[in-house]
Amino acid sequence: MDPVATPRVFSDRYELTHLIARGGMAQVYRARDRQLDRPVALKVLFPELSVDRAFVERFRREAQAAANLSHPNIVPVFDWGEDDGSYFIVMEFVDGRPLSAVLRESEPMAPQQIATIGASVAAALAFAHRHGVVHRDVKPGNVLITSDGQVMVTDFGIARAMNTEESLTQTGAVMGTAAYFSPEQAEGHGVDARSDIYSLGVVLYEMSTGKPPFTGDSPVAVASKHVREHPVLPREVNPAIPVALEAVVMKAMAKNPDDRYSSAEEFRADLLRFAEGRPVEAGDHGVTQVVSAVGATSTVLVTGQTRAVPVGGVPLSATMSEVQRQERTRRLIFILVALLVALAVIAYFLLQSLGVFSGSVTVPNVAGETAQAATQALRNDHLTVGSTIQRTSTASKGQVISTDPAAGASVPKNTSVTLIVSNGPHVTFVTVQSVVGDDFTQATQILTNQGLAFKTNYVTSDKPTGTVLSQNPAGNTKVKSTAMIQLTVSGHQTSVTVPNVLGNSPASAGGLLTAANLTVGTQTSVCSSNFGNGLVASQSPAAGTAEPPKTAVSLVISTGPCVSVPMVLGESQNQANSQIMAANLVPVFTQDISCAGGTVGPGNVDGQTPSAGTQVSSGSTVNVTVCSQSDATTTSPSTTTSSSPSSSTTTSSSTTAFIHP
Repeated sequence: MDPVATPRVFSDRYELTHLIARGGMAQVYRARDRQLDRPVALKVLFPELSVDRAFVERFRREAQAAANLSHPNIVPVFDWGEDDGSYFIVMEFVDGRPLSAVLRESEPMAPQQIATIGASVAAALAFAHRHGVVHRDVKPGNVLITSDGQVMVTDFGIARAMNTEESLTQTGAVMGTAAYFSPEQAEGHGVDARSDIYSLGVVLYEMSTGKPPFTGDSPVAVASKHVREHPVLPREVNPAIPVALEAVVMKAMAKNPDDRYSSAEEFRADLLRFAEGRPVEAGDHGVTQVVSAVGATSTVLVTGQTRAVPVGGVPLSATMSEVQRQERTRRLIFILVALLVALAVIAYFLLQSLGVFSGSVTVPNVAGETAQAATQALRNDHLTVGSTIQRTSTASKGQVISTDPAAGASVPKNTSVTLIVSNGPHVTFVTVQSVVGDDFTQATQILTNQGLAFKTNYVTSDKPTGTVLSQNPAGNTKVKSTAMIQLTVSGHQTSVTVPNVLGNSPASAGGLLTAANLTVGTQTSVCSSNFGNGLVASQSPAAGTAEPPKTAVSLVISTGPCVSVPMVLGESQNQANSQIMAANLVPVFTQDISCAGGTVGPGNVDGQTPSAGTQVSSGSTVNVTVCSQSDATTTSPSTTTSSSPSSSTTTSSSTTAFIHP
């Protein structure tokens, strides 16, 4: 990072200190939030973009959408605004490195690490997609690896402000974006969540082989290859990549969106299956090689795409009768295989009707989601939605309060789940008392006792300071209990009372704070057993506190019930992996060659972070070190595949905070 030559303060709050990076549409700075005295990352649009009103409006909408995303694998957006014609976004300052830097400095990653990082990115995409946000610019530069191994995705929704034509005609940094375009994105068609799935597949391809699938002299040339050409299979570049992982990557990179994973959650599930050593679903549509009986070719089927490559085969001098016999043999084998497949399908459905394959699944926590998003999440977990029950609640109208069976319950697949949905708070009518002429403190106490909210406007008057001059609605008027009473008061406002926003959505809490002449400060996340996913779990300053006007109130957003980190010290790597995955957490393994002579033998866990019993959010990363032989040549292949090239880099003294533009 380079110190800025001329310090500048945005919105009288954010003071630029260092230039982090320069991208195709903005510069990213490290800045100090003067109000909260903390470092933040500030992305400032280039001036030429700020004069385009249509672009600025798209930028505003997408920034607001990204600010509503609260997930452990998503970099939080704190604020956005305009200062002297410059538009900016304020994000959390992440202590870590972009995946692009890790890839430049290391060999292709180990399969276990590829799947683990990919699953974390897919989890972030799935959460954003459920909230109607498509990333549109998934690339290694937008994936950050923190110093403690956490995987975080940045720049959600911002790419939508740039249209496809602009992205392809600009030069420089946009070249990196074109390398990860989906075919439909490259052709300028409308994109949906499946475009992000393709781009993540390209990222996994690069992690597997050390380079993107397509390169060219210009962004247009690269984009054209995504539409018209097929990539070299990862195993042809790096034979160490397992067939199953190659199948997952190639399914995600299918040219036709209908041939890809139907959702990021389904993509994540297949990556986790690979990480656990279970069969992947992509195997049904993945990579198959068949050696032809005539000619020296091998037909490679990649998710519905066929091409021939030389492999050697029957000599060209083979007689026609030999070819015909081989052709008949192939046809008979094909018919036999087709019959066996048909019998297997019939047997499967027969056994399924008898309940043999019922299995069991865990009901996901969908509290705080809309009914539509909750329905999709339940279907992704092989559950169905039965009836929907409306109940009065402090939650926003339309938000899911709970489910029956409850979240975390183990139930058979295809179980019908009832959604309990908020019908909004119970609204009653009250007759507002007249407080005109009263002292402001006395007036607000009267209104508070009636359960009414109020908003204050101070004006110059010959009346004593703090005297209520007027109110709207007027006294003795019947109003809803949710009404806002406008008070006009003599003098200047010296303090306001912080409202209680616990249990509200971030958007609803922001409205209450703004109405009280306060601002929204930092938004962080934490697991909580008292408040549903996406709802405010705590606030600072606390409700009822008297604070100066425009004070920033920090919000902590619930990520759902807490998960206890299991004890895996002394366990084998496979045992530790199973226990951590069973707790709905993500294990990241690192080899420890300094444990020779210790109490833990090779292949067993000698360290874990967080420690056992720590309460964390579901889907969090657990970093595990496994004792290995001091001589790397004696380490078994199964052990080396779980090593993490990035783990050593995250402890390096060269680690810097980074937000990619």
